[in-house]
Amino acid sequence: MRYRVSQIKIAPEEGMDQIKAAVEKKVAKALRRKTGQMEIRDIEIIRESIDARKKPDVKLVYTVDFEFDGSLPFEKAVKKRYEPVKCTGVQSGGEHGTCVDGGRPVIAGFGPCGMFAALILAEAGLRPIVLERGKAVEERIQDVQKFQSGLSSQPDPESNIQFGEGGAGTFSDGKLTTGIKDVRIRKVLEEFVRAGADPEILYKSKPHIGTDRLQTIVSNLRKRMEALGGEIRFVQRLERIIVEEDEENGTHLTGMVVHDNGSGERTELPVKTLVLATGHSARDTFRMLHDMGVKMEKKPFSIGVRIEHPQEMINRVQYGDPKLAELLGAADYKLNHRCENGRGVYTFCMCPGGTVINASTEPATQVTNGMSNSARDGAMANSGLLVDVRTSDLGEGALAGIEFQRTYERLAWQNQAVSTYGNFKRESSDPVRNSLPAFAAEAILEAMPYLGRKLKGFDREDAKLTAVESRSSSPVRILRDQDMQSSIKGLIPAGEGPGYAGGIMSAAVDGIKAAEKIIMKINEKGVE
Repeated sequence: MRYRVSQIKIAPEEGMDQIKAAVEKKVAKALRRKTGQMEIRDIEIIRESIDARKKPDVKLVYTVDFEFDGSLPFEKAVKKRYEPVKCTGVQSGGEHGTCVDGGRPVIAGFGPCGMFAALILAEAGLRPIVLERGKAVEERIQDVQKFQSGLSSQPDPESNIQFGEGGAGTFSDGKLTTGIKDVRIRKVLEEFVRAGADPEILYKSKPHIGTDRLQTIVSNLRKRMEALGGEIRFVQRLERIIVEEDEENGTHLTGMVVHDNGSGERTELPVKTLVLATGHSARDTFRMLHDMGVKMEKKPFSIGVRIEHPQEMINRVQYGDPKLAELLGAADYKLNHRCENGRGVYTFCMCPGGTVINASTEPATQVTNGMSNSARDGAMANSGLLVDVRTSDLGEGALAGIEFQRTYERLAWQNQAVSTYGNFKRESSDPVRNSLPAFAAEAILEAMPYLGRKLKGFDREDAKLTAVESRSSSPVRILRDQDMQSSIKGLIPAGEGPGYAGGIMSAAVDGIKAAEKIIMKINEKGVE
């Protein structure tokens, strides 16, 4: 019989032998027998977290599954598995078969959402076509490095931190933490491991991959999708959708115009099903869809800065002993404060041992973000320090949030917005302070002393601030129904860009859901 036991606590320097001994002790206590009189087999770590409440006596806390021949008063270990939706609407023929209606589903964007939508569709035999406006990750890396190193004064508008194979998440810490609960999460993690990620992401409480490893993993995921019959076309931007209207189907998708960013040529592609998996920075796409009458609305998001501290300080405060970072990895944090006026201030996408980067997509703008490599061994820690933006802060219209973002991104560029917290709080002329809306600057000023009490040194005067962090989430939501269809049938908005996810994991899960909806729709038609 397989059982599960939790709250197995060991010291960071201990290992699997100590975990097994702790499990045996719990079993012996439950059976009122001595240890060594029972056989515990096939121990599997399900979850690992850190308990740092009694610094510096930090412990690793495990949940483990194990085999035992006998009855125990423990939870039965039942591993929830993702069950793929089988497609019955695929006709035989060729290496991978064809969809019953003769079409191939198309996906715009190859970030986490588009990647996993394509993978699930390919596994079902539906041979998806992916259109990615940016370049393959190997070429994209060169364009990003050129801009980050200063060899280019402006980002490539189609190949940058936001656009290209893997999406914005490719140049981040590669965090896989999420607030959602979904059986599909395990599927995503397993596919990352299959593509080369460390198996420990399957049980770490705060799994991450790292920018350096993500680049290879993204490429491997693409190759797997292609091996299953999928196809990806790089430097191909969705320029316009083509729709028809009739009494039976209402307004529905019939095709799309694709712009080749290399040659400048435009081609028309017939399509009945399009997963819109563009990221939150595809502003031209949102404008096009808005002008075509696709129903959408402005939504809340956040704006703020990147804040940097010495990683050694974070390790000391969080662990009690900075040397523990050698065993536990660089420490992180998550802070928040509610201002007197109700405005929220919080840290976001904390990057231990990381680097602050310019994530601009448009000329003469400054957009800041953070990234970490897998080792997280840099000298500095950084995170977003963000303030709630309410829809009431914005102008009229569904795209008002985009113009709001753009205003402060241009200000940050003009002001060369890099400073310190000390200067930010003392000087009304501070470049970072003047690159934020007044309500955001005021909220940060109010919150910092409180955050400094929660994490000693967070409000130190030499903490470096860079503005403006404006792309933490989409300012737009494209409305969809219970079948994930937009107001134009056949157009399925999914992931972070259309406003339905917030990070790699939730975007990937939403992509899987979109693929499942397509498969179920095909199954309804049946094979003739």
